[in-house]
Amino acid sequence: MCRILIFGGTTEGRELAEFCGKNNISVYLSVATDYGAEVVRKFRCVHILKGRLNSGDIMDLIIKNGIDNVFDATHPYAVEATRNIKTACEKTFVNYLRIKRDEYDIVPAGKYFDDINALADYLKGKSGKILVTTGSKDLKVFLEIENYRERCVVRVLPLEGVVSECQELGFLSENIAAEKGPFSVEQNLNLLEKFNIKYLVTKESGTAGGFEAKVLAAEKYGAELLIVRRPIENGITVEEAEKIIHTEV
Repeated sequence: MCRILIFGGTTEGRELAEFCGKNNISVYLSVATDYGAEVVRKFRCVHILKGRLNSGDIMDLIIKNGIDNVFDATHPYAVEATRNIKTACEKTFVNYLRIKRDEYDIVPAGKYFDDINALADYLKGKSGKILVTTGSKDLKVFLEIENYRERCVVRVLPLEGVVSECQELGFLSENIAAEKGPFSVEQNLNLLEKFNIKYLVTKESGTAGGFEAKVLAAEKYGAELLIVRRPIENGITVEEAEKIIHTEV
């Protein structure tokens, strides 16, 4: 039996791990956080590894467990993680396969930016409340926006460390929406209405990442949609990955 290693506490990573579990296929699933592990159904043959790994750590993991195939289902914006995984696979001569998230059509009413810094620069000098839904890792770039403490509402995971980090950065407690997705159009709309949001900041994360629900909510409420463009990449779908696994085992 081939040894399979999946990276990603994402929707795609979870789906692929659960496919293996249901088919009694032994697999390792590497996730960066406790939350990534919590959302995966428990199967005896799915061995969950928690923690952020560099390329050297990944090489050790591949060699120690005799891995043959590595499926990279990390977030589309986790560029460094993907780079580390690819490097480790190249150096250990194992098969690397990138799981590509479904794309969403260009939103005509949305304003696109190549990175989060360019988006934050656009907001400088603007007025009105901002809803930031790009995750806690990007929050520091919003500190340069005038009156960010009062203007920025941040939606992050309901983890003690994450909320504490937001507070340490100066975001007001009442402007921290610590919630776990996925979020419906109605839930997004309620948040926009509650804080009288003028700008909704999001990544182009696809339907699996809740992008469509945010687009529809912003259109319905009339908030300006500011989008960090997804990095260009090639890959295979979850369904194609499942077929490969079935062929290999």
